[in-house]
Amino acid sequence: MAKCSAIKADNGRCKVEAMPGAEWCWNHHPDYEEARRRRASKGGKRGGRGRPLVELADVKRQLRELAEDVIAGRTDRGNAAVAGQLLGTFLRAASVELKVREQDEILQRLDALEHQKGGNRWPA
Repeated sequence: MAKCSAIKADNGRCKVEAMPGAEWCWNHHPDYEEARRRRASKGGKRGGRGRPLVELADVKRQLRELAEDVIAGRTDRGNAAVAGQLLGTFLRAASVELKVREQDEILQRLDALEHQKGGNRWPA
């Protein structure tokens, strides 16, 4: 299969295989410029892979401290109950965020596989 004919910013030639019936790979094909722009705009708006684990550890620590403070009588039970509900809501939101991120990664991998095989799941 032919290689992409695009020249990269470093003046080197792209080494990726061209799409079937085209002279460019998906990353350089002009017909997919808008799709690439839409995807790139999502970049940086999500945290890295480590962020959810740090946030989860922080929430667990807060819940543990809250429980200890209630047991020791240092925190009002009503305030602790509300704080626990809010932390639970945060955990649910973090869980949804992770699921969305996983689905997005799966869709990107599926796109790459389909483009490798010559298919096109995303219309231009």
